[in-house]
Amino acid sequence: MKVLTDLKICLQHEKFRKLLAIRLISQTGDGMFQIGLATLFFFNPQNATTAGGVALAFAVLLLPFTVVGPFAGPLLDRWRRRQVLYYGNLIRAVFTLVLAAIMMISPAHWAIYVLALVTLGINRFLLAALSAGLPHTLPQRLLVLANSITPTLGSVAAVLGAAIGFLLNLVLPAGAQRNAVALVCAAVLFTGAALAATRLGAAELGPEGTISTSLASELRKVISRLVSGVRYLIRRGMPAYGLGIMAIHRFLYGVNFIALILISRNLLTDPTNADAGLATFAVIAGISFAGNGAAIVLTPIAHERISPSQWIMICLGISALSQAMMAVTYRIPWIYVSAALLGLGVQGAKIAVDAIVQSHTHDQFRGRAFSLYDMLYNSAFVGAAVLAALVLPDTGWSAEVFLVLTGIYGLAAVWFWRCTSAISELPRAINLSDFLN
Repeated sequence: MKVLTDLKICLQHEKFRKLLAIRLISQTGDGMFQIGLATLFFFNPQNATTAGGVALAFAVLLLPFTVVGPFAGPLLDRWRRRQVLYYGNLIRAVFTLVLAAIMMISPAHWAIYVLALVTLGINRFLLAALSAGLPHTLPQRLLVLANSITPTLGSVAAVLGAAIGFLLNLVLPAGAQRNAVALVCAAVLFTGAALAATRLGAAELGPEGTISTSLASELRKVISRLVSGVRYLIRRGMPAYGLGIMAIHRFLYGVNFIALILISRNLLTDPTNADAGLATFAVIAGISFAGNGAAIVLTPIAHERISPSQWIMICLGISALSQAMMAVTYRIPWIYVSAALLGLGVQGAKIAVDAIVQSHTHDQFRGRAFSLYDMLYNSAFVGAAVLAALVLPDTGWSAEVFLVLTGIYGLAAVWFWRCTSAISELPRAINLSDFLN
């Protein structure tokens, strides 16, 4: 398979191998951590059986990251990213163990939500550090290949972790202890990711150069630096449009994701049987991740023939088709086909956007670019949660809603084509003096 050939090419570079190991170990832990939270927040009989309940749970988990997110970019442009990966994984390992202990003692305690928020926030920070550090491990000509491999392999690792956590849910007796076991296993993996980070030199992932101002002064300038980052990306053109289309894609995907949770719980299974709802949703999510895997194979092939922006438009069309199918029926097996198509469309577009942002952004702005990426990513999902609470029935399925999603995908493709058709796909010369003030 071509994907294996591409992976072998990238694996020839030692720093890339080490960074990939950190990502895979860390995201396997992410999957186990998230399945523990999912069973607690979304698939307990007393929790989140309505559109509003699911939307509230997502808003609680993601909205604070939108506020904290802007601080990640300036810090990633200042701190050594390898150290971020080391200490960040150690810190969230400790928090995860504390979370598991509280869950065993008092499953409904408010501290569970606080620790979950902090731990997931650290995770988004670490993912931004992994993306910002990737160009330091490979020649630029291999970035598209790497971006077609590493994020999706990370997603596969997360699915593997979630599958292990799900199996633990099946074999362990019902109760808070089975979620706690998944969290303890996640903490072990987070510790392993921290140890894997020590295989890289402290400065090997950048950032390049130094910043002379104090950290306190730097933090006070967060807003102005982010504004300069936004201005930089807009002046560059292509990365700004890439971030915009990914935010739209994430928003639409979020509405679909919440709908699938409700459909799995309330239409495809008995609403009182939360375990059956979780199993059904796990199957649908697994099929969607299979679509992500197809993106690994197809994106590099597409890159040989068409530009990244053209591939993004194709992925938007595939996603529109998936929503059109959902407008017709939610029944099995059509819901499986729709999930696979949306998984392909979302991941294929994300790979292309990652490559565009990295290739068109100077290293001094790359941290801010991916911080803005995460900010838009989380804001879009929170917005999707709000919309889902307003427009989705508690069953999760509405033909009218899915038809609207189909139409928005089509309009988004037209907008992106009009914005990017006159822009060169090749990175242009960067005049930093225009953006550093």
